[in-house]
Amino acid sequence: MTSLISAGGFIMYPLLICSIVIWAVVIEKFWFIYSFSHSFKGLNAQIKELVKTGKIHEAKGLCLGAPSVLIAPYEAIFENVGTTTTQWEQRVGRRFQESVMEMGRFMWILGTIGASAPFVGLFGTVIGIIKSFTSISESGKSGFSVVAAGLSEALIATATGIIVAVIAIVFYNFFQVRLRVISARVKNGIDDLMEIISVEK
Repeated sequence: MTSLISAGGFIMYPLLICSIVIWAVVIEKFWFIYSFSHSFKGLNAQIKELVKTGKIHEAKGLCLGAPSVLIAPYEAIFENVGTTTTQWEQRVGRRFQESVMEMGRFMWILGTIGASAPFVGLFGTVIGIIKSFTSISESGKSGFSVVAAGLSEALIATATGIIVAVIAIVFYNFFQVRLRVISARVKNGIDDLMEIISVEK
């Protein structure tokens, strides 16, 4: 019976680690979205105002205070010397795509845990069932009472795996939507800034 309980308990350790990792990612993404949303809108408006008034150097300097994921596309906007409009737009677009990928960092962790956690819990149940039948063959006794305690421990692992997976998937979908909204706002802001610069050229 002890081996049964230890089997279910063994599976709980990776699920506990997954749970800790989930909340670490959730906290990081919430902090990123909060800080990014509060800094981008005002910063982009200030940069556009400086460009409109012809203060290009001041605008470049202000770009250095942008969120780290946006420094590269902002720098690409002002590095248009000796290039055609198409090349300029393509370069900015590449830097923007890199920024979008950086915004979504760690999201793969939530997706992976959401997909695999139920199977980790199910693995605990399978081990419990195997050990239950082993204990029956070794003791020579049968009946539900012989394996009930061990199976209950194993089933707890499955339930825990499902709960961990649900939490991961819910936050994964939530952050995916929020990051898409942020990416769209950033793209619109960058496009507006590029239009202003094109007119000023």
